[in-house]
Amino acid sequence: MCGATTGGASLDGVDLAKETVIQGVVSRDDAPLSGAYVRLLDSTGEFTAEVPTSTTGQFRFFAAPGQWTVRTLAPGAETVDRSVVATKGAVNTVDVTVA
Repeated sequence: MCGATTGGASLDGVDLAKETVIQGVVSRDDAPLSGAYVRLLDSTGEFTAEVPTSTTGQFRFFAAPGQWTVRTLAPGAETVDRSVVATKGAVNTVDVTVA
């Protein structure tokens, strides 16, 4: 994970012309949630990747353009799924709040 900067995670070293970025922040009670896990599932629901959230609740995936599901698993919380249609050359943001 890259360090947090104003406006989100730093994109230093990321060539958006060549990359499809899916990133966001997981929060609970209006605060970033570290220690959660975020999974990336393809359009058929197949597991593709998993990352832990950073101390600032951030996560990031590099993926192919297309339809994806971001699944968030956090201790003591219901699983949360969010759909995203990721496009190349853009930061595709998926912020998740768990209860």
